Amino acid sequence: MENHQHYNKRKRDESPPVPSSASQDADGGVDLSLLEAVEKSAQNGGVEVLDLRTLKKLVLAFERRLRDNLEARMKYPDQPDKFADSEVELHEEIERLKVLAGAPELYPELVALNTVPSLVDLLGHDNADIAVDVVSLLMDLTDEDVLGDDDDNEEAVRVLVDTLLENNALELLVQNLARLSEADPDEATAIYNTLSTIENLIEVKPAVAELVCERTKLLRWLIGRIKVREFDANKQYASEIMAILLQNSPTNQKRLGQMNGVDAVLQAVALYKSRDPKSEDEEEMLENLFDCLCCLLMPMENKERFLKSEGVELMIIIMKQKKSAYGSSIRAIDFAMTKYPPACERFVDVLGLKTAFAAFMGKIPVSKKKKKESYQEELEERLISLIASLFGGILRGSRRERLLSKFVENECEKIDRLMELYMRYSDRIKAETDRLQLDDLEIDEEERYNRKLEAGLYTLQLIAVILGHLWSSDHSRMRERIELLLKQNKLTKKDVRCILQEYHDNIGDLDGPEEKERAQAKIQKFISAL
Repeated sequence: MENHQHYNKRKRDESPPVPSSASQDADGGVDLSLLEAVEKSAQNGGVEVLDLRTLKKLVLAFERRLRDNLEARMKYPDQPDKFADSEVELHEEIERLKVLAGAPELYPELVALNTVPSLVDLLGHDNADIAVDVVSLLMDLTDEDVLGDDDDNEEAVRVLVDTLLENNALELLVQNLARLSEADPDEATAIYNTLSTIENLIEVKPAVAELVCERTKLLRWLIGRIKVREFDANKQYASEIMAILLQNSPTNQKRLGQMNGVDAVLQAVALYKSRDPKSEDEEEMLENLFDCLCCLLMPMENKERFLKSEGVELMIIIMKQKKSAYGSSIRAIDFAMTKYPPACERFVDVLGLKTAFAAFMGKIPVSKKKKKESYQEELEERLISLIASLFGGILRGSRRERLLSKFVENECEKIDRLMELYMRYSDRIKAETDRLQLDDLEIDEEERYNRKLEAGLYTLQLIAVILGHLWSSDHSRMRERIELLLKQNKLTKKDVRCILQEYHDNIGDLDGPEEKERAQAKIQKFISAL
């Protein structure tokens, strides 16, 4: 059962709690450097209206200061005091350019004036402070607030982003990360701003997510960053960027897997196997890390790496400890076992059944924060998916017997629970079907089916599949119990067959026509048995 969270763009007022002289005021809300830039430009000749003439003035002043600085550095390479003043002036001109974030319609003109190559080159400036200034400027120019709802602005920002990419901005941004030290508060902020800029670029042009991993060592840097034990804002943001890079990209998922990324993410979540995060931000980071893990577990080769790194064992330990990562560990193990029998076998061998079925019976640890019905429900759906994966992955032998015996013990209580869930989801789907007929919406069959899936049809189908496995095991006590419970709920085996038939008819061929045929044959077997 594989689905992903979509990452919402971080808002500007969610900037890092990293001390910085340039980026925030004491309230953390206003970017003072922007205000300073506006004030300074007003003092230096009163920039009132941001138009083409103003832009040319700003660019000319910037190019002049840049040339002065380069000349001074070439003339006096070993005498910093001789070029220090020109560096201060260059810093001031870069700050003044920040006002352009208020006029994105001028970006194409900025590009036409050939300013972008000069700015990007400064990311490699010998003085890291100048590179930090440029990072801050690029972050402001590409921020989502600049886009607004104006399509013209969107196009203008895209022109700027394309030009940045053509001039190797990605490579230089990531190279610059390597020389920044988090011991320096300003440089720690610059690291955060670099990640923010990369996120902005992805927001404007989603293809950047794969480009940046192809052209730079960003993934490697992110692995190193999430491995640091101490929690801070940059570790949190690194986990978020990693999740964004992985979420819709099999290429990045495989790439990170080849870099030993599965093991790195497992190490990062292992810190929380017996303790809870200390703050909401740290909790969000832990969720990001599990999102990374679930994305990584999409390609088959990474499931193998997960198994070798003892990921199954770690997830069971986390479940047993019942800390805040409990639900996330169930989600990860569900991803690991989907269509991957070796993980199912390992799960049974390391005594995961006891832990999983305790959760299935409703013995779910719930903190005040996670008391919401939606949390409980998501876990139930994950556990149903996990049990369906176990049945699909373990077809014979003593492991299969151990799995089936779980449904006989304690007077078949697991079958009772399964039927309780069957009724709940069945009632919900019936209500949705009635609603669709009442609304008399002009929607096609596919849309109707999707609406039912949203209401929980897939979970109902998985419950029916598990009932199919139980029935097909030819175990008389199980069959008697299923028939009794169906009768008590005024249902028959025909109702279960109908759900399986609809599931059979809608199996897609995402994994190829042969796999579709195999899956349909298996469901047909259950329909015949019932």
